[in-house]
Amino acid sequence: MPKRTRRIVIYPGSFDPVTNGHLDIVRRAARLFDHVVVAVSDNSLKKPLFTLNERRDLLRLSLKAEIRRGHVSVDVFSGLLVRYALKKGASAVVRGLRAISDFEYEFQMALMNRRQESRVETVFLMPDEKYTYLSSTLLKDILRLGGDVGGFVPPALVPIIRKKIAANRLP
Repeated sequence: MPKRTRRIVIYPGSFDPVTNGHLDIVRRAARLFDHVVVAVSDNSLKKPLFTLNERRDLLRLSLKAEIRRGHVSVDVFSGLLVRYALKKGASAVVRGLRAISDFEYEFQMALMNRRQESRVETVFLMPDEKYTYLSSTLLKDILRLGGDVGGFVPPALVPIIRKKIAANRLP
């Protein structure tokens, strides 16, 4: 019987900050693939609250158990996603779809990635329904307005995120 190659998937995103919805997608992908590389992107079009390294560290803190078991790793990248995926030995990219509005953008991106590199497939996963409305942008808005984010992010991240929001408030 031939030895099966390890199935690696990339889960790219800005993760600014990571939410329970993101973590749900990572865990779902880990059930389908041998290894998930959560890849924090350096997107020059966005103005992130957290630095690239801070976002990487928040993910590592949130996924400590999965990383320890060897099912997940966290990395940072810039440039073309499909080039990064090939460099990591990945055969696929996973993307989360919360609503129809996500689909149009993600579908176009998947087709463009396929055009760039046909050896890398795109797999779409839906988060648990309790996270379908959740986004990092909404989370930051809630925090800026003094709202409660319990249940939206891992408990260990709440004080870190609150401190960052407080430090970035305009006078």
